[in-house]
Amino acid sequence: MDIEYIKRIIIDQKEEIEDTFAKKTIIEREISREELIKSLEHPNILAILGIRRCGKSILSHLLLKGRDYGYINFDDERISSIDVKDLNIILQAFYELYGAELEYFILDEIQNVPGWELFANRLRRTKKVIVTGSNAKLLSGELATHLTGRYADVILYPFSFREFLNYKNLKPDIYSTKGIAELKVALKEYIKIGGFPEAHLFGREMTSRIYSDIIYKDVIVRHGIRNQKTFSELSNYLASNFSREITYTKLKNITDIKNVHTIKNYTGYLESSYLLIFIKKFSFKLKEQMMAPKKVYCIDTGMIFSIAFKFSEDTGRLMENLVAVELERRRSQSGIPETFYWKDYQQREVDFVLKEEKEIIELIQVSYASDKNDIDERELKSLQKASLELRCKKLTLITWDFEGEIGNIKCVPLWKWLVIR
Repeated sequence: MDIEYIKRIIIDQKEEIEDTFAKKTIIEREISREELIKSLEHPNILAILGIRRCGKSILSHLLLKGRDYGYINFDDERISSIDVKDLNIILQAFYELYGAELEYFILDEIQNVPGWELFANRLRRTKKVIVTGSNAKLLSGELATHLTGRYADVILYPFSFREFLNYKNLKPDIYSTKGIAELKVALKEYIKIGGFPEAHLFGREMTSRIYSDIIYKDVIVRHGIRNQKTFSELSNYLASNFSREITYTKLKNITDIKNVHTIKNYTGYLESSYLLIFIKKFSFKLKEQMMAPKKVYCIDTGMIFSIAFKFSEDTGRLMENLVAVELERRRSQSGIPETFYWKDYQQREVDFVLKEEKEIIELIQVSYASDKNDIDERELKSLQKASLELRCKKLTLITWDFEGEIGNIKCVPLWKWLVIR
């Protein structure tokens, strides 16, 4: 590969990033920059993972703001066929452009280069390296084998509601009538548009384009899926059935995919691309937990509006999806707790069971209720039943707009729950 050609690509990409920072609103993400930078103090690699177009590249540049660093984005058609042996040419291009003392490097969407792990492992011994990727399996291959703990990783999600409020230049006020009204209006917009930065910059149609790129680039091409139409139909079906239980057998019966193992692989690919989240049913018996249906959630409610077919708006399910994603976001930042759902033989159900080590620390139910009288009695009874069975005293009912207590159940509006940590 011609080194002068590589230099032009590096400069082009640098100018594009500089233009983004100069002309667009850059939102500070709710992830500690100091902690991430600290992880680069040792001979480590920092891996920033997350769904395509959620802001990983911008966060990488923010982390190294004020420092000299080399940056290249491998999600570029001009270097789509690059071979691992060419990575050293890219390194040479960086040194010729910026000097041999260059200390920091950002390798964006590096998983597009097969065999990249050994190069990154060699580079991090003397340099500080940030890699980004749109696949959860980024660190499960040779990199993890060779590094044996010498890396830190963080998952970045689309904008949270608090980050969305920051983008809208709204300071959350949970006490005044005006402030609460603004929060509720903003929440409706957030649910409909979602948290992808480009959806707010360029319009909601960008979300469907991002979805298409995820399906094609991050799954079909990466995993060599031949029956693209059937796979796309499966993905659309799962996204349309957010906040519902699914089983591999049921998916096999409603698609042209007749092998349960293939269904399992396909859903795993969608989960690894961060498009879908699957939550297991809680059980004290591991086998029962593994065999039970899972509940599926989409990473972004705005994406649901963009791509889910035959979708009639169901605010209760959208609220549940939003809570599921927020719980995963908080878990990725703190490491705890694990999230499950609960259901007994009488079909009583609790949306979320939060588990820390061996203890159930909170049960959460989600209800589209604006008034105490709107709350379904079955939702309260399910919480109480699960409370007894799981020995958990902290019971939360997330509502649309009702706040108060019903016995030992604390009711909190969604807009407040999303704002207050």
